[in-house]
Amino acid sequence: MTLEGNKDEAEKCIAIAQNAFTGGNMEKAEKFLLKAERLYPTPLAKELLARVRAAGPSTAAPKRTPPSSPSAEEVRRRKPTAHHVPQREYTPEQQEAVRRVNKCKDFYEILGVSKDATDSDVKKAYKKLALQLHPDKNHAPGAEQAFKAIGNAAAILTDAEKRKQYDLRGEEATHAPATAHHQYYSRGFESDLTAEELFNMFFGATAAFPGGGPTVYARRRAREPEQRDAHAGLVQLLPVLVLVLLSMMSGYFISEPVYSLAPSSKYPVPRETVGLKVPYYVKENFHTDYQGSLRRLEMAIEEEYIVGLRHACQRERNYRDSMVWKARNFGDSRQYADAQKLRTPSCEKLQKYHR
Repeated sequence: MTLEGNKDEAEKCIAIAQNAFTGGNMEKAEKFLLKAERLYPTPLAKELLARVRAAGPSTAAPKRTPPSSPSAEEVRRRKPTAHHVPQREYTPEQQEAVRRVNKCKDFYEILGVSKDATDSDVKKAYKKLALQLHPDKNHAPGAEQAFKAIGNAAAILTDAEKRKQYDLRGEEATHAPATAHHQYYSRGFESDLTAEELFNMFFGATAAFPGGGPTVYARRRAREPEQRDAHAGLVQLLPVLVLVLLSMMSGYFISEPVYSLAPSSKYPVPRETVGLKVPYYVKENFHTDYQGSLRRLEMAIEEEYIVGLRHACQRERNYRDSMVWKARNFGDSRQYADAQKLRTPSCEKLQKYHR
């Protein structure tokens, strides 16, 4: 996968994590933010991960004390009552919409678009069907299955690479045995996103039908436990352990630096390089103890300072790009304008040195 592809996947993981964070599912939010960091590290992912870990684990519902068992006398006094599960109503149009989607075996047919449909056409078709088939609104039998089918179709057809692969190999599904609905899911064309996560990306994490609050379907999904790889935590800790070990060993072999780019109690004396006028700080006994070439030292200081500015500039640009993407993805024009105005002070400093 290319670096650009990693970036797109990382942004999707960040969007999923934001939805999970809004819904109170900190475990899921942390999982997808760690995945985003592995794919394409960004300041936004680091910031959100810090917020998730600071918020602590997902809030669990308080345990209810079971009611005491009735006495035999109370049982005799009670009259037997018939318990009927209320039937949730649905219209013939809703039932027909569910039936149409569940009998389809092609992503284009599911969304009702042609094979030359644009990305905008696919998204428009998905939005229309999602509002018709969402299980909180459509209670017809098979609505949840149909809702998952349109979500999967939209996720594949709006991903350029996956759509290309589907167009090449997706036709095999039409010849598969009709032993279950949507046989093509087992052929490598299933989205990494759940149906509800995709819905929240299009309509916002707080999308709800009349009644307020997050959807019932979303709350039910939030309570489903996430499977965690027992070895993933150990693998992620390995780089940290190696760094700790190296830092402990470095104290025995590496002498203390003679300067610092930031003032401290150990480096209180300010100085400035002759060439680029870069500020740096030394110890009080620098003039008497340092025996090396001052010119070479200042050249090294200037190089370290410029490299640091470049890294800081790249982080600032990544943060601005992620905020622009987020605003564009959710259709917020004011947030989009604010994101484009975000300053990059390190880049501005770097540009002055390159003049």
